[in-house]
Amino acid sequence: MKRALFEEDHEQFRELATEFNAREISGKYAQWEKEHQIPREVWQAAGENGLLGLAVPEEFGGMGIDDYRFRVVLDEEFVRAGHLAVALAFHLHDDLVLPYLLSYGSAELKDKWLPRMVDGSTITSCAFTEPGAGSDLRAVRTKAVRDGDDWLISGQKTFIGNAAFGDAALVLARTDGESGRATEQSFSLFMVERSEGYTNGSPFDKIGLRASDTAELFFDDVHVTAADLVGEVGQGLSYVKAHLPQARLAIAVAASAICTASFEQALEHAQNRSTFGQALTEYQNTRFELANLKTEAHVTQSFVDRAVLAFNDGELDPAEAAEVKLWASESAKKLSDRALQIHGGYGYIMEYPIAQSFTASRLLTIFGGTSEIMRETIGRAL
Repeated sequence: MKRALFEEDHEQFRELATEFNAREISGKYAQWEKEHQIPREVWQAAGENGLLGLAVPEEFGGMGIDDYRFRVVLDEEFVRAGHLAVALAFHLHDDLVLPYLLSYGSAELKDKWLPRMVDGSTITSCAFTEPGAGSDLRAVRTKAVRDGDDWLISGQKTFIGNAAFGDAALVLARTDGESGRATEQSFSLFMVERSEGYTNGSPFDKIGLRASDTAELFFDDVHVTAADLVGEVGQGLSYVKAHLPQARLAIAVAASAICTASFEQALEHAQNRSTFGQALTEYQNTRFELANLKTEAHVTQSFVDRAVLAFNDGELDPAEAAEVKLWASESAKKLSDRALQIHGGYGYIMEYPIAQSFTASRLLTIFGGTSEIMRETIGRAL
């Protein structure tokens, strides 16, 4: 069956993404994994090539593309090239920060941040999670208190992507002045630029996706202007809920790409690896396993493709986004594990792409809402 998701424009964009991976990343990525950092020049090169902030209107330096299929192309090409950490870093910037500015930012806020996000001169992170608040955002303790017309933010965030080397963060902070159990109207969102009182911890030593830095952020009476409030006071949680479908769809897209890549990596290895005088594909067990991998990857891709089209049409609700995220992330975890098994000992060596797929996929059932939270979201909607 022919895949019906893409049109000619998307395939032309794919050529650009493929060329970018070959020119700017290939041959360098392994070193970035060791250093836990993607060089700033790569962000700037991505900006110059029009790969950041696709949805940003032209007046702010973007291309004004609200067709999510172009983001799908980017993720697929990063995964196909084995540059999964770059896909994650760009996703945090484009899917977890940018949508809030586009939807709720004032004209002043957009003018300040959007051009810098598009050209790669400013690297952003999404700072919601805290040591005691992950899936339960009502447990967030970071506070923003009034300082005249402005705000002072204090608190700690953890597991924040792009935090160690980034320039700014979208911060969820409590603004109701209370200390008891928070309500729906207890939180607000702020764009917080690195300044006095804004510090980060060292990058965590993760099991995968190491080039995409993840660290803690600390805020000690960081001064934020009234203009850097995103939307209205007390609407932070409602804004987060409204943008859950895009955040979770993005993870599902990456997971689907990993499913396909895992099958292709396993097939290539099985065709070229011989044991006892014959290729692995000559063994019925291997052929059956490859058949299962291909079928399951195809099913996942079809489900995710449909969700992308629904999102483009404004019809992907939070429960459906949870379904596609749950299925795709769990599938990526299972398929990459079975594909690694076909590689034998080679699959355990990090220079092999399947090892990168395996370690990357393990994050996807946790990041953006655990599989358990996805099941709870779906169950509550029944």
